[in-house]
Amino acid sequence: MKSVHKYIFSVLGILFALTTGTPLAAQTAAAKHPTAKTAAPKAAAKPKIPAEPTIIWRGDRATERAFMADLVREYEAKKLGKVTLQPFSTISGIDAVHDGTADIAGSARAAVPGRAEESDLTFYPIAWEALVPITSPKNPVDNVTLKQLYDIYLGRLTSWKDLGGGDEPINLYGVAASQDGVEYSVRKLLYHKGDQAVSVPRLYLNTSRLEEGVMIDPHALGFTTDSAVYSNRGIKVLKIEGRSATTTTIADGSYPLFSALYLAARSDGKNQAAVDKFIAFAMSDEGKAILRRRQLIPYADAPTLLTKLDEQIAYIDAQTGSTQPRPVSAPQATADFLQRTQPNSIEAQEAKARAAADRAAKEKTAGH
Repeated sequence: MKSVHKYIFSVLGILFALTTGTPLAAQTAAAKHPTAKTAAPKAAAKPKIPAEPTIIWRGDRATERAFMADLVREYEAKKLGKVTLQPFSTISGIDAVHDGTADIAGSARAAVPGRAEESDLTFYPIAWEALVPITSPKNPVDNVTLKQLYDIYLGRLTSWKDLGGGDEPINLYGVAASQDGVEYSVRKLLYHKGDQAVSVPRLYLNTSRLEEGVMIDPHALGFTTDSAVYSNRGIKVLKIEGRSATTTTIADGSYPLFSALYLAARSDGKNQAAVDKFIAFAMSDEGKAILRRRQLIPYADAPTLLTKLDEQIAYIDAQTGSTQPRPVSAPQATADFLQRTQPNSIEAQEAKARAAADRAAKEKTAGH
């Protein structure tokens, strides 16, 4: 009987398939799953947008601590891009950008005229800063004059007694790295030569290591940036000519050793678009707010300081008694060169102003 039923079912299945074009088993499955749908074709994959490259910053600890660490933190938090920080020294950063192993350099000085590794870089001034002499809080001295600094670094003054302190030796500290930003800027202001030979027996890798040494030596003297130590109670910042370094005295130029902090990059760098984006952020209102929180003056906020550079040098020379001539030969040629190679640097602005003054003087003479 079972075989008869099986035979009848098979015949019915064949007849159903012939009339509908669908096997009975498939129809039965469809009846059991009436909601089943044919899978839709997959949508075409969207083209991937290339990820923005991570840019590499390398430079001195002065600019890293002054603004880079905070700028990068905010830049990445806003998902604007990625930046790798490699703090070490001024020269290492500049040379890395020159040879293409880094994208941006941090420097507490402008370009060194004539140095080949810097001739293809543009130096972007980001902030005005104070270069400050520091010692231990245990040292009773509170003030130092420009003349005293001038003589101390040349080895002519060697005792704190000469500064109104105790009869103790001045343990002078400096940064060993060649053409370090802070050291170079201080020497250029005091002696008109950033590479002036000085008598500094205690040398450190960078300003942060120098500060650590000063903190444990009551007879120490060294230079760093105000933004690095203004809130450090383990370090005493000395006044210069009775003036403290503050945002007010930096902005109005009354603090004598004001200078600029820079970012430097190649105009033909492989990640130039990303570099331009970050530098624009550093100069934006958001970037300026970060600078102000670090006791810095955004460069664009104090344009009158550019007009005070000659006045600054004249004042320092008057206090130190320096008769060393400041290079002013071929002022227009110098200005043209700097405008082509480092259009945003202090050197370029200063040279441009000097060239204009030279032309005005010549025109006045010719008119008489």
